[in-house]
Amino acid sequence: ALLDLSGVHQVTGTWMGSTTVPCTYVPSEGFTQQTLSWSMERDSSISTIFRRDGSGDHILLSKFRGRVSVPKHSPGDASLLIENLEMPDSGHYTCQIIWRSTDNSLITREVTTTVKVVKVAATKPIIRAGELGLTVPAGASTSLTCQASGSPPISYRWFRGAPAGKSRFLTSGAELAWPSLRPSDSGTYFCEAQNR
Repeated sequence: ALLDLSGVHQVTGTWMGSTTVPCTYVPSEGFTQQTLSWSMERDSSISTIFRRDGSGDHILLSKFRGRVSVPKHSPGDASLLIENLEMPDSGHYTCQIIWRSTDNSLITREVTTTVKVVKVAATKPIIRAGELGLTVPAGASTSLTCQASGSPPISYRWFRGAPAGKSRFLTSGAELAWPSLRPSDSGTYFCEAQNR
């Protein structure tokens, strides 16, 4: 049989973010997928998370309900998407598929991937200027956007002034917008990014 599952040894996901644990094969004629299941081993106990069979998709572990899914309409793709990653999601995940052949024999294959969930501090943010850039005519509208990466959620705060000197808090959120600029809006602004 040509059927072989391919996956990867390890996947790293960001806490509160999402990750995909790959599990794919090339569908071959004469073989029908009977069951697809994902199980997880952590602290030497194994539990089945997800099972797809003739009666549909079943999520068997309540802590994964609403957080895990497997593509529905792409034959050969059994990858597991885990959303809102929690630290205890770290562990060994096994994808197991059973096919039935035209002569009614069953073939089973499995592949195991280690998932590591990590916390990532917010990076130093960058500021993106609006279409007009940083030199803008009076009366025009513009905005500045603050961007950082790291474990979500990331919160942003905007200040006017210099980070080391006197500064005034303006607003929360990634975007600082001016509907109509006045000459008095000229000056130095900075943003702060923060996560847990």
